[in-house]
Amino acid sequence: MLRGTLAVGELARLHDVLASTNGALDYTISGMRDEQGRAALRLQVAGALRLTCQRCLSGLEFALNIDSTLVLAASQREIDLDPIEAQGPDRIVGSRDMAVRELLEDELLLAVPFAPRHERCAAQAQAVDDRHRSPFEELRDMLGAKRSKRG
Repeated sequence: MLRGTLAVGELARLHDVLASTNGALDYTISGMRDEQGRAALRLQVAGALRLTCQRCLSGLEFALNIDSTLVLAASQREIDLDPIEAQGPDRIVGSRDMAVRELLEDELLLAVPFAPRHERCAAQAQAVDDRHRSPFEELRDMLGAKRSKRG
């Protein structure tokens, strides 16, 4: 079993979706056998990432609680010959010198939403408010602004 903490700033491939590189994630990697008796790794990652909301471009807290199984194979050929299971675990080529940070970063990239958004953000609220105003209200506001400049 391997336990540790990974600084978010070290995850270079995630920097494009992050609003902040501050913080750390806790991880555990343990060896196991899957239900078919194949060697596997269980990856658990907990923590939070500060993503960029694609609606308002401000920060968005994204909680992580990853618990995934990766079945190890001796070669890519072994993976290619094994039929793909839609609901089955992912397969990776295993070795004694696997890069832990890259393995964790791969799982994080899969866990992060493609276009993260707040449930309701300031940009969305403003757009909703703008839609509910009648054109006559806007015209009245513009005319009122002109009158106050003259006076």
